[in-house]
Amino acid sequence: MAQPTAWDHPEPLAVSSAPVPDYGTGSLADLLPTLAAGMDVPGMSPTIPELAPADRNCVFLIDGLGWEQLKAHPDEAPFMTSLLHSSRGDTGRPITTGYPATTATSLASVGTGLPPGAHGLPGYTVRNPATGELMNQLRWQPWTEPRAWQPYPTVFQLAHQAGVHTAQVSSPTFENTPLTKIALSGGTFRGKLSGEDRMDLAAAQLAAGDRSLVYTYYAEVDGKGHRFGVDSDAWRGQLMYVDRLVQRLAEQLPPRSALYVTADHGMIDIPFDEQHRIDFDEDWELRAGVALLGGEGRARHVYAVPGAQADVLTCWREVLGEQFWVASRDEAIAAGWFGPTVDERVYARIGDVVAAARDDVLIVASELEPRESAMVGNHGSMTPAEQLVPLLQVRS
Repeated sequence: MAQPTAWDHPEPLAVSSAPVPDYGTGSLADLLPTLAAGMDVPGMSPTIPELAPADRNCVFLIDGLGWEQLKAHPDEAPFMTSLLHSSRGDTGRPITTGYPATTATSLASVGTGLPPGAHGLPGYTVRNPATGELMNQLRWQPWTEPRAWQPYPTVFQLAHQAGVHTAQVSSPTFENTPLTKIALSGGTFRGKLSGEDRMDLAAAQLAAGDRSLVYTYYAEVDGKGHRFGVDSDAWRGQLMYVDRLVQRLAEQLPPRSALYVTADHGMIDIPFDEQHRIDFDEDWELRAGVALLGGEGRARHVYAVPGAQADVLTCWREVLGEQFWVASRDEAIAAGWFGPTVDERVYARIGDVVAAARDDVLIVASELEPRESAMVGNHGSMTPAEQLVPLLQVRS
């Protein structure tokens, strides 16, 4: 057999080969509509058919705890491990987050019950078509009017209007953030600092109505993963702690309740070397024709200077196409990466070129994004380690 030569160019990954999230049947965007439908909230559909209705529903979202990471650490998470069989309505299966697998996008999907192409938070940073600037959708910088950016009501608001007792129990820090307002508002917000207090208050809020929908959240599994990696003692310590929190909440469920434990994304550790971390700021080929670099290391939105879109797509495919699924905006939309449809107001927020990592590799930007480029643990793409999240269940 002839050996490859320098003139051989392997075919880039086909856009159609990317494992698109299970929108409409088993994604984060389907969770609250399914629960609300079981409580007779008008306009809601039970799109995750495996879930049985309950009068009182609590969603505990653990930031950064993917399905694969949970399964790999039974000793640190004995209680959640004992619930793996219950995931997704006792099928023992995970659900998917949505693309990209990142916090701002996923929380908006959870709260609105809509995929990214509808709610309009399709990445960590995306271009604001009105200003031409990159907008960080997690930190909401620069300021953008929240309701203009995401105009749809949340499932919590619709449930509250239907007479369901709704509450969010989280850190007081998040009470008035724009992301909370557009993704998780409706009913009452209860702020508690300690994890134990949040679990106790979530259980009390669940019992406060004949029909209740309660959301609670814990962030530090993700925080330790970014800083130290999911192979670190610090991350394992957080997993041990949050496992005890889940058990504490489960043991306090009032009658006729269902607790669902899920996450916004998983995470993988990326080595610090040139093979695994491609620096956009030092790569003239990737920079050529690019006006703005958005997204994050494993899920990039690339905005070309006018007239250079085709050249940028060709270059990114040639340089990265064996490790990344590289698509034009229209190809990514047609493939369903952001959901079945993309609203007109969202279309230009998506990059002219969209690059999603298949391999254990990042596109960092050491000068533009020094903090993000220093992270050990990363996420964003469509690999199982990032996309698959648990939907553990406890019923009373």
